[in-house]
Amino acid sequence: MLAEFLGTFVLILLGVGSVALTVAGLPGSGRRTDPFGAADWLIISWGWGFGVVFGVYVAGGVSGAHLNPAVSLAFAVRRTLAWRKVLPYWLAQVVGAFVAAALVYASYRWAIDFFNQKEGLARDKSLSTFSIFATFPAEYFGDSWWGPLLDQIIGTGILLLLICAVTDGRNQAPLANLAPFVIGLIVVVIGMTFGTNAGYAINPARDFGPRLFAYFEGWGDIALPGTFGWYSGYWWIPLVGPLIGGVVGTLVYDLIISPLVKARGGPAQEGHVPDEPTAER
Repeated sequence: MLAEFLGTFVLILLGVGSVALTVAGLPGSGRRTDPFGAADWLIISWGWGFGVVFGVYVAGGVSGAHLNPAVSLAFAVRRTLAWRKVLPYWLAQVVGAFVAAALVYASYRWAIDFFNQKEGLARDKSLSTFSIFATFPAEYFGDSWWGPLLDQIIGTGILLLLICAVTDGRNQAPLANLAPFVIGLIVVVIGMTFGTNAGYAINPARDFGPRLFAYFEGWGDIALPGTFGWYSGYWWIPLVGPLIGGVVGTLVYDLIISPLVKARGGPAQEGHVPDEPTAER
């Protein structure tokens, strides 16, 4: 649990920090004068990707570095994580995300307040500064819940499908301890392909921990229940969507690819990092 806490903490610290940099830090410091644009999105995508890389390096040898409730649930479904560990992992991940969000806020609160003052917005009316901490759906979805939910299912399905692939020793898994770096690249490419639909949470802890912190720090209804302008009651979508998508992505890999590589007689599958002795699986 401590490893999952610290690994998730590192992930969220760097990921949320990259968003704080682009939304409030760069414009407030005078280092950027143009509106938020594609270059900022690249900073965010790479910030989250490297957050995953270093979070996995921190916790991988102890807990398997799930850092994501969707990963923990999916690996329990595929029987590489004991079900009794799922809820403790979830708790550690959410707490790690909450504490990381608090530390980012402690560092960037001056920039956040300056941004809101310049825009003439109260904190509970500022979607831009809320977006530093948690996600929201694009305006083209309107108040539809299905579009953002489908987006989260797809994004997290891709994440788990590819995690299963790059950690499968019978397939073409990266060697020399490069798997964390490759998993980080998966997050980068998801941000570059599906990110703008709903902020690519693809991780319930990543969204809910900072969202809860933002609620306590004055973002009000924008955080919980997740209501602003064109959408309402959004808070549950980045929780449920990734949990569904993670299981779907894992099942797709295990139904289509796993039997084939097993039939070819390769070495035993190692999994993300084995959690239980083989005899107990």
